[in-house]
Amino acid sequence: MSRKPMVRPGGRSARVQEAVHTAVRELQAEVGRPELTIPLIAARAGVTPSTVYRRWGDLQELLSDVAVENLRPDTPPQDHGDLAADLRNWAEQFIEEMASPIGRAYIRDALLGAPDGDNAARCSQYAAEQIDVMLARAAERGEDAPGVELVLDRVVAPMMYRILFRSGGPGGGGSPGDLTAAYARGLVRDLLDAPGAPH
Repeated sequence: MSRKPMVRPGGRSARVQEAVHTAVRELQAEVGRPELTIPLIAARAGVTPSTVYRRWGDLQELLSDVAVENLRPDTPPQDHGDLAADLRNWAEQFIEEMASPIGRAYIRDALLGAPDGDNAARCSQYAAEQIDVMLARAAERGEDAPGVELVLDRVVAPMMYRILFRSGGPGGGGSPGDLTAAYARGLVRDLLDAPGAPH
């Protein structure tokens, strides 16, 4: 998986994207998602509907793009002084945000809009980049650390599986109450305490 940071478009393209994304967020709050249409969004954004169709294709693709952008972390993970604390705090925040109703809606939209899996890869890269930062800090402090892929497999993947399939979805079993900070901390503890794990 590439570790290059995602690049936002520049110039007019960036202005159009920002205006349209803002219009989507505002209109969802004002009229609700079921009432959203491309012409309504275009009018609010100050662009023509053909501009929106040309760039995004349809409403689902646009909502997916907005969701992926909203899932992008705004800041690097906080530095708590050691890897275990960094991973615990990051995992707690991740599960709180992703398991919330709005987080789940963003995840659903992100996945529905990209049948080729590109949006899932982008979201995965966001997590990988955050983990990279924490592992690099650990290395600078002289701490041994697991690899990015191992953290994704042992911490992020179980949380995402539960969010998507085990927390109150149709026939999924489980409940939102299963997705707690304690669960996130337990995943980090199991990762770092596993035989052969770095200490």
